[in-house]
Amino acid sequence: MLRVTRVLWVPAVVLALAVHCLAAAPKKVFTDPADAGPDFALQGEYVGTVATDLGDMKVGVQVIALGDGKFRAVGCMGGLPGEGWDQTEVPSAEGQLKDGAVVFNDVESGNAAATLKDGQLIVKQEDKVIATLKKVERKSPTLGQKPPEGAVVLFDGTSADKFEKGRMTKDGLLMEGADSKQKFQSFRGHLEFRLPFQPYDRGQGRGNSGFYAQGRYEVQILDSFGLEGKDNECGGIYQIAKPRVNLCFPPLSWQTYDVDYTAAEFKDGKKVNSARITVRHNGVLIHENVELPHATVASIVKEGPEPGPIHLQNHGNPVRFRNIWVVEK
Repeated sequence: MLRVTRVLWVPAVVLALAVHCLAAAPKKVFTDPADAGPDFALQGEYVGTVATDLGDMKVGVQVIALGDGKFRAVGCMGGLPGEGWDQTEVPSAEGQLKDGAVVFNDVESGNAAATLKDGQLIVKQEDKVIATLKKVERKSPTLGQKPPEGAVVLFDGTSADKFEKGRMTKDGLLMEGADSKQKFQSFRGHLEFRLPFQPYDRGQGRGNSGFYAQGRYEVQILDSFGLEGKDNECGGIYQIAKPRVNLCFPPLSWQTYDVDYTAAEFKDGKKVNSARITVRHNGVLIHENVELPHATVASIVKEGPEPGPIHLQNHGNPVRFRNIWVVEK
């Protein structure tokens, strides 16, 4: 009887483990637009004009893919964030892909609000078309910016040797989870990053990484496209300051951080002046001379007078980097 019990018990354990592994299996993650599927082609930014009681007004809409043909659209009166949005409350609508088109329903009324098809977003009000928006692909004005004379080039696509734990993809991109071998005090810096497309994931599980000045202070990297723009979202200084505006582009777009960082000052082992940072995200000022009163969560170096590395956090998501350079101040 003991032998029979053991034979029956082992397959049961194997089955339980298999079910657990299936339940815990990661959702689909895409790093190549060619493999990302039809939802990826529909998500993105749309711009046009809408008829109002005060006349025609520019409007932007960000369409976020949520997996299995589900989408959310958020509207920005005046234009897209960083390009005219008037900072008013963002209305949203939920949509579902069917027969090649996404139909969005107003969250409050449940009525059809817009239809997305063939690169155009048709907005309706009481079944009357009030706007036709076309898809746009924005690029940061500092994308591809060349390092100035005297800059320390940390990564140019030829080698990851200037990073501890540096790893490169076959197409010459730096992978997440790397620390510059050279350490810095105050600096100006530039880096370019690309977020993966993870339509099934949410929150901190969606394209998460981080840029740490001196290994101490994090400017969050996250797929926050279409979100509110909090301190734990893209462009936020983690748990210290939210960005002035959420400039996160859609996933698989190349984006830029341009950073001006001033290290903390110490005297006799005590901090007398906090570190400060200015950040431009995709060319737009999102933090200006913000005080950093303490090291942020998951910092790899404690606050102190010593120089520290540029740290690119590994949070389990395939975030990619290129064109990284630093000018010491």
